[in-house]
Amino acid sequence: MDEKMSLLICLGASAAANCIPCFEYYHKKASASGLTPEEILEAVELANKVKSGTNLLMRNSIKTFMGSEASPASCGCGPSQRSCCD
Repeated sequence: MDEKMSLLICLGASAAANCIPCFEYYHKKASASGLTPEEILEAVELANKVKSGTNLLMRNSIKTFMGSEASPASCGCGPSQRSCCD
């Protein structure tokens, strides 16, 4: 894996983990490596799609546990064929 790909993964992971200091650190390295703002934003948006899918699953699990009806949508990583990652 090249350095730019590694930095994009680190930026996405930082965004998904809500780690601002991590994101700032990797953003500085990514900018210095020649990554464009568009490339960085694309990595962050992909991470946010995955994160929003897991957030929906957590909310639905809590609703089910509490006896409420869960939302029919899912993150799509399962058998429902709906995808947060597309």
